[in-house]
Amino acid sequence: MERRDTPTLVVVEAQLTPEGILWPVVAAELDLATVFLTNDLQRYKKLPRSANVFGRDDVLVMTADTNSVSAVIETVRSISEFRDVRGIYTQCDYNLPLVAEAARELGLPGLSPHAAALARNKLFTREVCRDAGVPSPDFMQVTSAEQAVAFAEKVGFPCVVKPMTESASTDVALGRDPDEVARLFENIDAQRLDRRGQARLPGALVEEYCPGYEVSVETFTVDGQITVLGVVDKSVSAHPYFAEIGQVFPSLLPDPITAELAGTAVAGLRAIGHDFGAAHTEVRMTGNGPRLIEINARLAGEDIPELVDAALGLATRRQALAMHVGHRPDLTVTERRGAATRKISFPVAGTIRRVDGLDAARSAPGVVEVLLMVGEGDSVAALVSNHESYGQVRAEASSAGEALRLAEAAFNQISFLVD
Repeated sequence: MERRDTPTLVVVEAQLTPEGILWPVVAAELDLATVFLTNDLQRYKKLPRSANVFGRDDVLVMTADTNSVSAVIETVRSISEFRDVRGIYTQCDYNLPLVAEAARELGLPGLSPHAAALARNKLFTREVCRDAGVPSPDFMQVTSAEQAVAFAEKVGFPCVVKPMTESASTDVALGRDPDEVARLFENIDAQRLDRRGQARLPGALVEEYCPGYEVSVETFTVDGQITVLGVVDKSVSAHPYFAEIGQVFPSLLPDPITAELAGTAVAGLRAIGHDFGAAHTEVRMTGNGPRLIEINARLAGEDIPELVDAALGLATRRQALAMHVGHRPDLTVTERRGAATRKISFPVAGTIRRVDGLDAARSAPGVVEVLLMVGEGDSVAALVSNHESYGQVRAEASSAGEALRLAEAAFNQISFLVD
């Protein structure tokens, strides 16, 4: 028999990463049971730990139309008839505006729905930041290949072509000439639904390319005040794609540079009216200064929270959830260390025939995790977005520079035969 007084967090969908489904575990640390709402539980079954997470005694999985605000609100109200619902949460980009609207309607803590909508749509983010004077690439929403090429010729080749409402660098690529830009536009425009079955906006976003290195700025907004936890150095794949292949925290860049990058991120957050919770903002340093790339109005994905926590002695997942059930987060820094991750991916598609070096990597100094989600006989896709990451090597040390070297040394122990 369900107890009506059971304190409960409703989680709506999740990121498709091993860390992205851990929210019920984090909720339990706050003495909360979890109701997980999804329109397709099968999408998570391939992830490590999924059986353990969704099979917990304190987790109830419910099927719902998680692409509908009204359906989510109705479902949460029905849950409230047999549970004490304390909050509603998602880290999934596709559901952020919906969850913000639902929280507002239900009187639960959460981000401004307007800010969530602006962050979710890359076109809206660009327009608001341009009007607020936040340094950003030149851009245009285009609805034909001819428009795409004409704007590309205006800003110069190469340029970036992307959908407006995807995540994880899905379908984001560099167009080096008119034919390539037209092809990229047509690929995006032909897909009417995003990866979670929601309608895409027509056309594509064409942007000025900003050469330089990229970072992410990790923040919490509490009572309208933005706290910068730090800057993450990001390594991205070779062009034409922008997949992430590694991260280091805290940044190895000089303090004046990280301050400038963080300042741009904070200006972007203020421009969209970000008023609550965690944010993960990507900024690129160019020869002409910082340029805001995108704002994600949620905690960073993959294992970036683990890097931040290891380096600063925080528990950022727990603090993010705490805010969504009405508690004030504890962001007190208790450590000054470093952490780094190298992602496992493949330059070409094929079938794995042999894997070597996993034990050596796991026993390497400083290594805290070696995760591989595929094995011999499994098919792998070529790296074009963050979705083609098949694992990672994570290391921790007394400094970020040492953690990076240790992660690289362990990563280099692993080799694959793929054909």
